[in-house]
Amino acid sequence: MRGLLRRAWYFLRQHRLDDELAEEMEFHRAMAQREIENRGVDARDAGFAARRAFGSAALAADRSRDVWVPRALQGLGQDFRLAVRTMFANRLVSFVAIVSLALGIGANTAIFSLVNSLMLRALPVKDPAQLVLVKGREPTGYPEWSYPLFEQLRQRPELFDGIVAWSPTARATVTAGAESQHVDGLLASGSFFDVLGVRAAIGRTFAETDDVRGGGPDGPVAVISHDFWQRQFGGAADAIGRTLTVENVPLTIIGVTPPDFFGPDVGRMFDLIVPLGVEPLLSRSEARLDNRDATSWLNIMARLKPGQARDAATAGLRGVQAQMFDATVPEHWDARSRDEYRHESMTLLPALTGDSTVRQLYARPLTTILVVVVLVLLIACANLANLLLARATARRHELSVRTALGASRWRLVRQQLAESAVLAGAGAAGGIVMASWASRVIVRQLSTDAKPVFLDLSMDWHVLAFTIGIAIATALLFGVAPALQASGVAPMDALKARGDRSGPAERRRVGFSSGLVVAQVALSVVLLVAAGLFVRTFTSLVTRHLGFERDRVLVVSVNAHSAAIDPSRRIAMYEQAREAVGALPGVAAAAVSTLTPPVDGPMSILPLADVGGRQPEGERPHATINAVSPDWFATFGTPIVAGRDFSTLDRSGAPRVAIVNRAFIRKFLAGLNPVGQSFTPKLPPPRDASPVTIVGVAEDAVLWSLRSPIEPAIYVPIAQGFLPAPWLAQVHLSVRSTNGPPARLARSIGSAVSAVNRELALTFQPLADQVDASLTQERVVAQLSGFFGALALLLAGLGLYGVTAYAVSRRRREIGIRVALGAAPAGVVRLVLSRVTMLVGLGVVIGTGVSLWASRYVASLLYGLQPRDPATLSGAVVVLAVVGGLAAWLPARRASRIDPAVVLRCE
Repeated sequence: MRGLLRRAWYFLRQHRLDDELAEEMEFHRAMAQREIENRGVDARDAGFAARRAFGSAALAADRSRDVWVPRALQGLGQDFRLAVRTMFANRLVSFVAIVSLALGIGANTAIFSLVNSLMLRALPVKDPAQLVLVKGREPTGYPEWSYPLFEQLRQRPELFDGIVAWSPTARATVTAGAESQHVDGLLASGSFFDVLGVRAAIGRTFAETDDVRGGGPDGPVAVISHDFWQRQFGGAADAIGRTLTVENVPLTIIGVTPPDFFGPDVGRMFDLIVPLGVEPLLSRSEARLDNRDATSWLNIMARLKPGQARDAATAGLRGVQAQMFDATVPEHWDARSRDEYRHESMTLLPALTGDSTVRQLYARPLTTILVVVVLVLLIACANLANLLLARATARRHELSVRTALGASRWRLVRQQLAESAVLAGAGAAGGIVMASWASRVIVRQLSTDAKPVFLDLSMDWHVLAFTIGIAIATALLFGVAPALQASGVAPMDALKARGDRSGPAERRRVGFSSGLVVAQVALSVVLLVAAGLFVRTFTSLVTRHLGFERDRVLVVSVNAHSAAIDPSRRIAMYEQAREAVGALPGVAAAAVSTLTPPVDGPMSILPLADVGGRQPEGERPHATINAVSPDWFATFGTPIVAGRDFSTLDRSGAPRVAIVNRAFIRKFLAGLNPVGQSFTPKLPPPRDASPVTIVGVAEDAVLWSLRSPIEPAIYVPIAQGFLPAPWLAQVHLSVRSTNGPPARLARSIGSAVSAVNRELALTFQPLADQVDASLTQERVVAQLSGFFGALALLLAGLGLYGVTAYAVSRRRREIGIRVALGAAPAGVVRLVLSRVTMLVGLGVVIGTGVSLWASRYVASLLYGLQPRDPATLSGAVVVLAVVGGLAAWLPARRASRIDPAVVLRCE
C-alpha cells in the first residue's frame, strides 16, 4: 500500500521530478567532461567522450520514470493525451459522436434518476432497512387500516420496536396572517418522528403527549416542512411559535423538518404534519377515529426490534391478528362481510424505500421507458461504431506505419479505446447536464394541479454508478470492434494496398458494418412499434365517447370543512349557492354532486339487497352512487333516455327516487321496463334502507377511470340525504357556460358563492383539464416513447445513409466502368438500392419477430388495441421503409451521376 501511494505521489509530481532528473544527469555529464578535460583533451572532444561514457540520457530517464510510475500508466496517459488531440483534430466527427452519446446517456440517466428516486432510494430516516409496512393479504399502495386497529397494534409492544400511522389529508386551506392558500398535509401518530428517527431542523417534533383529542399541553400543534418554511416564512427562525389556521383550527408551529425529509409517501410532498388527535377538530367529526366502519384510511409502518427478522415478525403478528380483527370488526356489517374481515391476513413488506401510490402508478411505465432508452443508446452505439470503422479505414496507412515502427497490436487497440473513452466521457458529461434538466421536465409532466408529484432527483451513488457504468459500456460497445479492425492490418499489406478497397480486411469491415445496420433497423422496428402502441392507446382514450361533454364546464370544488355551519344545513347551503350561480349571466346550467367524472380516488359504492323485487345475481351486487342536484344531467350533457330528471320536489321527506344508467339496466333489469321499478339498498342501521323507485334512465357515462368499462351507476337526489353528513363536507359545483371558455366565469362564481357563505373554500378547474389530468400516465408514456421512437428512426436513417454512401465510394471504380459500358442511371440506382433493401428487409424481419415476442410485456399499458396490433406493426414497417429509402436515395442518385472518364483517369 505504501509503494502504491508513493507511486501515486510520483505521478502527481512527474514534471517536477523530470526537471530534477535532467538537472542531475546534466551535473554528472558535466563532471565527467571536466575530468576528461583535466587529462588534456579539448572541450569539444571531452564533451563527446562524456556523452558516450554516460550513455543515452533518454533511456536513463525512461528507466528512472519506470521506477517512479509504471510504464503502463505512463503509456495510458500518453494515449489519452493523443486521444484528446485527435478529438479536436476531427471536430465534426467528434461533435456528432458526443451529441449522439449525450442524447443516449442523458436519456438513460434521466429515466434511471426517476426510477431510482421512486423505487431504489432509501428513506432519509434512521436505519430504514429495519422499517416494514403493515399490509393486507393483497397489498396496495393505498391506506388499508382503521384507527381502532392501529390502537390494537400499539397496545402490543412485544411485536415491534415501534409503530406509526399516517394518512394524507385532502388539500386543506391554511391561513397565515392575511394570506390563505391550499396545502398538502399529513395526519400522523405521536410516535411518527420518534420511530422514524427524524429530528427537527429547528424547534421540535411532536410526541405522544401531543397526540390527544383536542391537542396536548401546547394545544393543537403542527410541524411544517423545510420547503414550506422557506416558501411561507423565508426561513425565519421566529416561525416557531407562530399560528397557522387550518380549516378554521389554529395550530401552533413547533418545528421544521430537515430539508431532505419528504415524508414516507414517496412521490408526494407535504407542507405540514399534524397529530392524528387533531383530526376531529379539522373534520368536525369523531367518525374516523372511533368508527370501526372507517376501515381504510390509515397507513401503518413499524420498526423491527434489533436482530428481529421480518419473517419472525410476520409470524408474531399473525399469531395475534385474529384477536385484533375480532376487537375491531365493523359493527354494522353483515355476517358475510364480518367473517371476511375476521379472516383477513396481515403481512409485512420492506419499507426501505417507503410507501408510494405514485410508485404503483408509474413503476411499470418508467421501467418500460427505461428499456426503450437503452435500445436507443444501442442504436446510437451502432451508429458510432460504423463511424469509427470508416475513420479507422481512412487511418490504415497511419496505423500500419506505427506498426512498422514497432507499435504492438495491443498498443494500437489501447489507443483506439482511449479515443472511444474520451468520446464516451464527454458524452456522459453532456448527458448528466441534459439528464438534470430532462428528469425535472418529466416530473412536471407527471404532476397535475390536484396531485403534484415530487421526487428527490439529487444525484446519489446509484445514479453516479449507473452513469459511469453506462459510459464505460458504451465506450466498449462502439469502440472495441473498430479498435480490433484498425489494429489487425499487416504493415506491408496496408502500404501496398493503400488505394485498394477490396482486400479481406475491407470485406470484413463491410460485413460487420452491414450487420450493425441490420441491428439498427431491427431495434428501430421494436421502438416504432412500441411508440405506435402507446400513442394509439393515448389517442383511443382521448377520443373515447365519455357520455358527457367535457367542454364549457367548470368544476368548482366546494370545501365546507372550514365553514361554521351545522352539517345538517349544508345541503340547503349548497342549493342556495347553486341557484345563485345559475342566475349569473353566461351560465347555462349549474349543478351540485358528490362525484365529478372522471373520479380520481375512491368511489362511493351502494350495495344492493334486491332490484325489481328479486335478488340480483353475482357476488356482492352493487352500483356506484352519485348524489346530484337538479340540472346535473343538463350541465354535463348526459341525456335522460327514459323517465324524468330530478326536480326541487325530490327533497328530504319526499318519496325516495333514483335515476340509473343503461349499464344498470343491462345487468339488473334486462327485459323489463325500468321506470317504476325499485331497488333496496343494503345499508347498516341507522341509515335508511327502504326501497327506492327508479324514475329515469340516463345514458351511460364514464364516472371513474377512462380505461374502465362503464359500470352500473345510481344517481340519487342530494337533498334526500342518501349519504351520511360527513360525506357532504366537500362537494362539486359544476357550471356550464353558454359559450366561450368556462374559466372566465370563475370570478363571478366565486363572488356568488361567497355571498352565500364567505367561509367556503373554492378550487376551480375546467372539466376538460380534469379529463386531461386523468390521462397523465398515458400522455407521458406516449410523448416519451414517440420522441425516442423518432430519435431511433433518425439514427437508423443516418446509419443507412452512411453505409450506403461508403458503399458507393468503395465501388466508385466499378460503377464508373459499368456506366462506361452503357449502364443506365436507373440501373445504377437499382444496383445501390438493392443492397439497402436487403439490409432493411432483414432488419425488419428480425425486428418484427422481436416486437411480436416483446409486445406481451406492455399489454397492461394498452387500451383499445391488442399488443400484436397488425395496423401498428404495418405502420412501423412502412415508416421505416420510407425513411430507409430516402436515406439511401441520395447516395444512389450521386452514384448514377458518376463520370466514368473522371473515375478512370483517377485510377
